[in-house]
Amino acid sequence: MNDKNETRNTAVIPVPKLEEDCYDWWERHEHVLRIQESVNPEIVLIGDSITHFWGGDPHTPGIQGAPDAWNAVFAPYRVLNLGFGWDRTQNVLWRLDHGELNGLSPRTVIILIGTNNTSETENARANQPQEIAEGLRAICDKVEALAPGAQIVVMAVLPREQYPNHPRRAVIAEINSHYAEIAKERRYAFIDLGPQLLEPDGSLSVETAPDFCHLTERGYRRWADALRPFLQHNR
Repeated sequence: MNDKNETRNTAVIPVPKLEEDCYDWWERHEHVLRIQESVNPEIVLIGDSITHFWGGDPHTPGIQGAPDAWNAVFAPYRVLNLGFGWDRTQNVLWRLDHGELNGLSPRTVIILIGTNNTSETENARANQPQEIAEGLRAICDKVEALAPGAQIVVMAVLPREQYPNHPRRAVIAEINSHYAEIAKERRYAFIDLGPQLLEPDGSLSVETAPDFCHLTERGYRRWADALRPFLQHNR
């Protein structure tokens, strides 16, 4: 599928797997459908590889995750991890349309999505910040419909690239301004983890994100610390 010349907002058009990654996308989707009822999650995480690689169920063989940071915040809870490597907003929409949240009643849904929409590949074009925000809005609409009692926590797109003058940083800042508006409008919790991940000079350290995108245990620990106050009502 090549939609690089697509004039419609591809960020809101549900599609399944687009990119190759280090795991089987379809098997992970089927795994979610097999275990979701038995997990009966209190917390659901929705996202891409940054969420996927943190840990929890369903476990992906070969991905170590960040178990210390995971347990530091999620140990008291039943958690379902709906993070899928390389997913864009449109992939999340497809997964929600195909049962991944069906029949569940989580108390909290945490959404971190959009960074892959800033990338151009042979399989999908890069989206503009407003398009990506509409993708988030569409995801939230589906989550509200499928889990109407859930608290929704919107995560700002995490900083990428090593230095603050990289063009992608400006794109992410614009996306996050839209995300903050959506969260305020809908009375969602909104967490911008950027200040906790960046060094004082605005750079992203290899100790936090070795490829300047994905997190280390140190990075996940900071995410865990930011989430903890928003999960107290689950106890």
